[in-house]
Amino acid sequence: MPGLDARSLAAIGTPKPAEQAQAELEKAAGAGVRVLGRGLAGYPEALDALGDPPAVLWVRGEWPEFPAVPRALGVVGTRAVSPSARSLTRQISADLARAGVLVVSGLARGVDTEAHSAAVEAGGPSVAVLGSAVDHIYPSENVPLSRQLTLVSEYPLGTPPAQHHFPTRNRLIAALSAGSLIVEGELKSGSMITATHALDCGRTVFAVPGRAGDPRAAGPHRLLREGAVLTESAQDILDELGWGTAPAAPQLDLPPEQTRVLASLTRPTTLDDLQTQVRLPLPDLQTALVMLQLMGLVEEAGGRWARR
Repeated sequence: MPGLDARSLAAIGTPKPAEQAQAELEKAAGAGVRVLGRGLAGYPEALDALGDPPAVLWVRGEWPEFPAVPRALGVVGTRAVSPSARSLTRQISADLARAGVLVVSGLARGVDTEAHSAAVEAGGPSVAVLGSAVDHIYPSENVPLSRQLTLVSEYPLGTPPAQHHFPTRNRLIAALSAGSLIVEGELKSGSMITATHALDCGRTVFAVPGRAGDPRAAGPHRLLREGAVLTESAQDILDELGWGTAPAAPQLDLPPEQTRVLASLTRPTTLDDLQTQVRLPLPDLQTALVMLQLMGLVEEAGGRWARR
């Protein structure tokens, strides 16, 4: 398949003269950015699921293959993520990465940031679809994280973030993934836009149940009522998509009580429920949790304990 040159960029993209297209290609090359044209080498086949795939993509970082149905999962949710949802996002994303699933998100605050960082920390790659050019990272506090990700955008270099770009970029998250996981989101939110695009692309929608009455749970609850896959772990996703079993997390040299407690925290759990699972006296359980917390392996939020 041929590559991209100034003539094809001018023809595929906006009606720019070849001279301007050549300048954009040279600017991208100088910044270490690939430019992918639809129908040419490197352009993801997965985006054919869209009714309006972008004519050109700008990519910074290692670009994976995206077949028609990629082994990738979009993970999205609210910026104002709750502590329990943050923990679950990190656990699911890390387990997906260990299972060889590419985690795709949008580099926004909240769920997106947790999904990317957990996937990278677990040793997997992660792709961030931006609502700006790949040389304009938003939010600025995610600049260090962005250096560990593959960045992709349909906006030319130099394009700053804009409010109307973010709903548009959500369709790319949906199309580049075999399914989209909605962790938290209000009824009118970018997360729900992503879910709609996923359905339009024939992808699977996964949703995490939340606390009744919490506006952040309203979006996932509606999706669940409409047939989304109820998701509490990465294994729920792997089972639904036929992708096998999630590898166990790396083993640590811990005392038996702490090992039992850590193994039982497959999801955010109350102290009472945890005690029922591990069958330890309450003082022993509390001691184990404190030691695990000091080691940075677990955390408590909203009355629930979860792995970090």
